[in-house]
Amino acid sequence: MNSIRKIYNILIKEFKEQGWWPISSLKNKEGIDENGYHHKSYYYPETDEQIFEICVGAILTQNTSWKNVEKAITNLKQNNSLSVNSILELNQNKLAELIKSSGYHNQKARKLKEFAKFYIKNKNNIHREELLRVWGIGPETADSILLYAFRKEYFVIDTYTKRIFLRIGLCSQKISYNEFQSLIQNSIKKDYKIYNEYHALLVKLGKETCKTKPLCFKCLLKSTCSFSKNSKLLLKNSKNRKV
Repeated sequence: MNSIRKIYNILIKEFKEQGWWPISSLKNKEGIDENGYHHKSYYYPETDEQIFEICVGAILTQNTSWKNVEKAITNLKQNNSLSVNSILELNQNKLAELIKSSGYHNQKARKLKEFAKFYIKNKNNIHREELLRVWGIGPETADSILLYAFRKEYFVIDTYTKRIFLRIGLCSQKISYNEFQSLIQNSIKKDYKIYNEYHALLVKLGKETCKTKPLCFKCLLKSTCSFSKNSKLLLKNSKNRKV
């Protein structure tokens, strides 16, 4: 079994299904948790409103935490502005104020406007190449939209993914986004459910243990991780020098 597939098996066994992408309108419904995560339910999103909310979330989460995005989405909902038409009709300054918690709110307001124009024309036939031409939409955001909103098989490469795989020793610092994506997609089954879960599992690992300052001692992947092994060796050598 290849290492990339092995990592997925380890994480899914321990962490279970993550239920991404969270949808605010689903909170506390049967089978849905209080944050809108739908564990083992891969038929979401079901409606245009749910699809568009995921797209909005994917844009707002750029360079910020999900907690800040949730505040922005709540503000949009309370203002009846979480729909493609309302985004298009809303004054851009007002939109920026509603999403202020997500940071870079003026830029993101423009991004939402530009995306809404694209979405209303292309929602029934979205292609990655065209999505990447939309102002403010880079590869990570585009693939998040394609995978989680439209169930298209594009693996999302983010900071957590690169940090984890770099430390394990499965990629180089200079690897490009597309090269990294191909590396993973060529190593696992082409299935949007697996792509969905694997990305979400890596985010969970990155937030809980493989942080900027890693907690290697309790990491599920420590036995296969070059960084963890080297850290142990350095610690051992340091102790030996003190004796």
